Amino acid sequence: MATSVPFFYRISNGIRVTVRPTYLRAQSDPAAQHFVFAYYVRLENVSQSPAQLRSRRWLIHDEIGEDTEVVGDGVVGDQPVIGPGNVHEYQSFCVLKSGEGYMEGEYFFARPDGSSFSAAIPRFTLSASESPSLPS
Repeated sequence: MATSVPFFYRISNGIRVTVRPTYLRAQSDPAAQHFVFAYYVRLENVSQSPAQLRSRRWLIHDEIGEDTEVVGDGVVGDQPVIGPGNVHEYQSFCVLKSGEGYMEGEYFFARPDGSSFSAAIPRFTLSASESPSLPS
């Protein structure tokens, strides 16, 4: 029986954000408090107007009690323009000191008319014990 990988999504301001996290067991070393998680993000423009992703803000919570905020331009070096009905996908990773935590945040976009808005990144779980893991 195949295990399904959970995904999390939210629609706000015409952008559907879908995130699928997974635990990377082969790249982790629990004895050294090094737990590696990958997450796959799909941004879909469900509005009638193009939108350019300008920046992002992540809140990363590690169950050992550490919270980290990451703010930066674009995603993985890109500031894509996503047309109506179009999609931008990317993957990234984070490292926790414990096997449990979560991430959430927001993306900041600009429209051709100069207006700006944010799209929520849904809170998603990072769990070494519950995630079907990928070898690398």
